[in-house]
Amino acid sequence: MKKSLFAIAAVTAFAGAAQAQSSVTVYGILDMGFGGGNYRNAQPTTVNKSTALSVQQAGQATSRLGFRGTEDLGGGTAAFFTFETGLLPNSASNDSGLLSTFNNRQAFIGLSQKGLGRVSMGTQQTTIHDVVSRTTAGANNNVVGDLIYTVNGNAGGAGIGTQTSYGLTGGQSYTVRANNTIKFATENLSGFQGNAMFILNGNDTTQNSATSGGSNSTMGWGLGVNYTFKKLFLTANYQSLNNQVTAATPGTSPTTAPNTFTIFGAGQNPTMGRNVNDNQMYLAGTYDFGILQAFASYINRKASADNNSLYFQRYTAQQLGVRSNLTKTVNVFASVSTGAWENTGFDVQSANINGYQLGTNYVLSKRTNLYAIWGNASQSNAANSTVNPATARNTSYNANNYAVGMRHTF
Repeated sequence: MKKSLFAIAAVTAFAGAAQAQSSVTVYGILDMGFGGGNYRNAQPTTVNKSTALSVQQAGQATSRLGFRGTEDLGGGTAAFFTFETGLLPNSASNDSGLLSTFNNRQAFIGLSQKGLGRVSMGTQQTTIHDVVSRTTAGANNNVVGDLIYTVNGNAGGAGIGTQTSYGLTGGQSYTVRANNTIKFATENLSGFQGNAMFILNGNDTTQNSATSGGSNSTMGWGLGVNYTFKKLFLTANYQSLNNQVTAATPGTSPTTAPNTFTIFGAGQNPTMGRNVNDNQMYLAGTYDFGILQAFASYINRKASADNNSLYFQRYTAQQLGVRSNLTKTVNVFASVSTGAWENTGFDVQSANINGYQLGTNYVLSKRTNLYAIWGNASQSNAANSTVNPATARNTSYNANNYAVGMRHTF
């Protein structure tokens, strides 16, 4: 009898240990509120104005649902996975909208080894995006005015900060995530932590004609290093993406298929041109002074097309910001940005840009907060199109955007 009881206890303990070695977590964000804004753009012959106010979603953060899990394999080795999809709480009955957001974020699996680091494969954030939220005061909100993390600026309704208005759109400043990605991350060693990624999606077949076969690949790589010393954090990152197509039927312009390639992965905007080389660099640092945390960041992006000498795009921006806890439940942030962008090869203009943001959070609990964010973006000194000056877009632009709402994490 005693032996039976001991056996049952041993089996029960073993089962409990096995369950403790594997875990799955469901997590997510729901963000709702209201917002609005106004913009004014001056074109060669007209001046356009617009205002908007509506119930909105994703003012501070994009709503999402995710699953992540780990399994202890023994000897310091563990398996892990993440699957994350976007949510549209303000458009729940819009079937087409829901389909467009499903599986548009991260989905990967990997292994980690204690003392070495981890490797993962799938659709993942780039090395730059991994550190942008940590090194910008606005922490990747969806209001205009942040020139490091650019957004469509539609927190206040359609038309506020669209690409045709002032050239900036989601993913304009750097690549957020990419498909077909292998990532490596080391553990912290004397304050240093390294990251690398490789994007592998190549297909080479016999080229039977000028429009079939040949090479059709999207490849890329990225390197990053982070350094932490007490209250100081520094990061340097570089990533290079390229698309190669040796046989295809050209589109009618650099902005039409098949000259438009979505090489950035799920949820990203397409890159114009064929055989595109896209190089991106990000440098940033933060320091915690106690009463406030200071942020400084710089982004540089250059893209060109091998088969079109007229196509060239360059984007640069620098930003300073601060964040401070006024009380245990209230914090505020502010940032100011300047930059410039240059586009040639189709009907867009080059311009100088400026932006700023002001925001505050009221913490209700560990998982819930209220927020208010104000942002402004402006464009000046725009040059006419190098292709067709008669169809040049805006020569100046000014957009104001605000969002007030509640964010709940789970």
